[in-house]
Amino acid sequence: MTADLFAPLELRETTVPNRVMVSPMCQYSCEDRDGLATDWHLVHLGSRASGGAGVVMTEATAVEARGRISPEDLGIWSDAHGEALAPIAEFIASQGSVPAIQLAHAGRKASKSRPWEGSEPLQPDEGGWETIAPSAEPWPYEDGETATAEMDQDDIEGVIDSFRAAAERAHEAGFEIAEVHAAHGYLLHEFLSPVTNHRNDDYGGDFAGRSRLVREVTSAVREVWPDDKPVFVRISATDWLPDRESWTVEDSVELTDALAEAGADLIDVSAGGNSPDPQIPHTGPGYQVPLAERITNECESAIAVGAVGGISSPVQADELVRNGRADMTILAREHLRDPYFSLHAARDLDRSEAVEPPTQYQRGF
Repeated sequence: MTADLFAPLELRETTVPNRVMVSPMCQYSCEDRDGLATDWHLVHLGSRASGGAGVVMTEATAVEARGRISPEDLGIWSDAHGEALAPIAEFIASQGSVPAIQLAHAGRKASKSRPWEGSEPLQPDEGGWETIAPSAEPWPYEDGETATAEMDQDDIEGVIDSFRAAAERAHEAGFEIAEVHAAHGYLLHEFLSPVTNHRNDDYGGDFAGRSRLVREVTSAVREVWPDDKPVFVRISATDWLPDRESWTVEDSVELTDALAEAGADLIDVSAGGNSPDPQIPHTGPGYQVPLAERITNECESAIAVGAVGGISSPVQADELVRNGRADMTILAREHLRDPYFSLHAARDLDRSEAVEPPTQYQRGF
């Protein structure tokens, strides 16, 4: 039978009940700038689980303090952070969804104010900090910049260790999927792309060098993640910079096969974020889906692929799965507009038996 949006997806020994995933979406809502999860995160993520999504994933969760995008970002660099996240993972699972966490490091795009405060670089007297990157080039803000240091070998080893330790804490907190964030111009993407990686050591130069850190981080997470549970990796399939040497979809196909060898089970395909001036040929419904489709069709490895970007209707999401363009549909803004997208989609697609609303809400459906 052809899979549809509400067909289960088997990844290792984990069964995802349907093909809808809540995309990681930063909430910039940690109190006291301590990175600890709050009631906001519980309600935000918990309501999407009550809404029937197969996978509910946290926002980018920093593996070390200097890896936060803003001081208000979620973190998991200590046991206290894991303990704060544990009730959220437990509630997501209680609603029949699979709790997932995105492990992240913002690299040179760290230390800035929240979007509604301008996304401006923060100086030390404003609570900011020096950022790290493969090369000592700060993010090109229009006004001001954050001091950025080129990472040395100790920094690289420290980042790998931080991802490994964060994965251990995430498992102890009850998450069933760990996603490595290697997209959107953050640290691991910065290493991948020749736009931001100008190193001449083992972590720069050719494709093998530039992809080394991503592969090592994925392997480190896989080493401590249970064998029966999946590891995802989010990538930007392209820098959207066709007129210069940059990261391309052809690179992403090659990387996907390498990540499968490193133990990844699903590639979450997004795009862009490594330049403030991307040359996106067009936007609109599903505008990034062709990138996921190319990876699905061109990779040699049998790895699952998730598609994101402008997916907003049940029919559109269902079509992606039915036609084999992707194994998982990943929705961000639509889940902000409608936490109960999956419940509504099941009824629109005559699959109401596939997703039951919470008992407390059944009279509304």
